[in-house]
Amino acid sequence: MRLSQILFSQGFGTRRLCAGLIYNGEVSVAGEIIEDPEQEFECEGFSFEVSGKTWPFFEKALILLNKPTGYECSRKPKHHPSVMNLLPAPLRERDVQPIGRLDEDTTGLLLLTDDGALIHKLTSPKHHVPKVYEAQCKHPVTPEMVAQLLAGVELREPEPKVEAAGAFGHKSAGRPKPTNTEPKPAYKPEIAKAEGAEAFGSHGLRLTLIEGKYHQVKRMVAAVGNRVESLHRPRFGALELPSDLKPGEWIWVASPKLISP
Repeated sequence: MRLSQILFSQGFGTRRLCAGLIYNGEVSVAGEIIEDPEQEFECEGFSFEVSGKTWPFFEKALILLNKPTGYECSRKPKHHPSVMNLLPAPLRERDVQPIGRLDEDTTGLLLLTDDGALIHKLTSPKHHVPKVYEAQCKHPVTPEMVAQLLAGVELREPEPKVEAAGAFGHKSAGRPKPTNTEPKPAYKPEIAKAEGAEAFGSHGLRLTLIEGKYHQVKRMVAAVGNRVESLHRPRFGALELPSDLKPGEWIWVASPKLISP
């Protein structure tokens, strides 16, 4: 593949910008500056340097981020900075997306990729990819709570929004009344079951889940009469969060097979 095309595929901007980087002497291979954008290289195992920083070639990007607290897993965050702000421009240009989401106040292992098929595979419950969460709870974690979580607990969805009243608190005049007066259920019951659950320390709870329901860990813990005070994910599939990876730092994952062999 031509060097300019390699840079383009790896998120270094438009083809014109990639050629400009090469013409300006900012791209090197094996320590040698390459000034010809048309020079071809084998992509397998290929790496290059841009402005002194080494970049390995990956047809599909897959990275592991140690997510700190205070960041949202969204490209369009509402209340806090996006985790995308922690990534270099080429990865943002490649449009990497989180594989599942962690709440703003949840820390730990977050995978991101530009491979849509992989996102679907790793987030679908039918593929049974386990995720491990460690929670510190408000109250001591009892054997009864652990047994309930393993057996399955009922989650409840938030109540639906009530239609706003008109001005001054009155309903709008002349609005036709609904003909269907059958009462609707206030809640939609949902059952969630932990694949693994164990207590550690007095207030610690380690849960293994294969689903990814909205606020699932917090809602499951609430269902057994406790409350999550802090939440951390140390493992996704077969991948564990490296102990030397600081919050906000990221590393490449060489192959999806390292997640789910």
